Amino acid sequence: MAQLIDGRATAEKVYAQLRGDIAELNARGVTPGLAVVLVGEDPASRAYVRSKDKMCRNLGLHSVKLELPAETTQEELLARVEGLNRDPAIHGILVQSPPPKHIDEAAIVRALDPAKDVDGFHSMNVAKLALGDSSGFVPCTPLGCQRLLVESGVAISGAHVVVLGRSMIVGKPMAMLLMQKGKAADATVTVVHSRTRNLPEITRTADIIIAAIGQAHFVKAEHVRDGAVVIDVGINRVDDAASERGYRLVGDVAFAEVEPKAAAITPVPGGVGPMTIAMLMSNTVKACRQQAAADR
Repeated sequence: MAQLIDGRATAEKVYAQLRGDIAELNARGVTPGLAVVLVGEDPASRAYVRSKDKMCRNLGLHSVKLELPAETTQEELLARVEGLNRDPAIHGILVQSPPPKHIDEAAIVRALDPAKDVDGFHSMNVAKLALGDSSGFVPCTPLGCQRLLVESGVAISGAHVVVLGRSMIVGKPMAMLLMQKGKAADATVTVVHSRTRNLPEITRTADIIIAAIGQAHFVKAEHVRDGAVVIDVGINRVDDAASERGYRLVGDVAFAEVEPKAAAITPVPGGVGPMTIAMLMSNTVKACRQQAAADR
């Protein structure tokens, strides 16, 4: 029976630490501030924004939630971002993805002040990650995966990690993060994707598998060697007539057939998901601390 890696419990550990950090900042007259910008009416995006705003308030952060209509123009959105860049009460800015199709998302990311880019997608923060510069911001989901491995006592140094997926949101930053020198890293990392040949042969060599390929139940028992650790980043909706909502959420890993082979595994939901929001809060507090130090 595999160890179940509990993302909710680990997120609570992060929040306990953050409350102490926030209290220290408050004692210096500073309150970390996060602005989340949502354009349009995408239901999943609205749910994410609500949960981020709720957690900000729970931790005592200054929270700004900007919900803009779907017809908001590129110029209007850029103007809003620039206003947040200049606002000293806002230390972190997140523009919820995906925006409506007429919005150039890459241009919005470029317009963010890198010091407030708590999603870690600005090219300056990507470069800092590649260079091992700890002053930058790492995307929240890879950072959460790393924290789950650490808190679960998984040995990363020297391990062979196979990352499924090469997106800039998870796959690429995940690989860069774990191959760095230092604590909670020093792994040998292989990235596989939709054009990889003999994919099961490669994934079976992994000590740790991180699945972020965006396909429900893609990772089967044949992909996993006995005793591997499996981190499932995927969140996919599949039809389920027995569910009140008509669907259920599943990961990229076929949990029922992989779990018996794994040493440890994350569930979906309740695994990586809670950690993504926890790391967003952590990045916001870090941004506040760095900006406060720069202002002194």
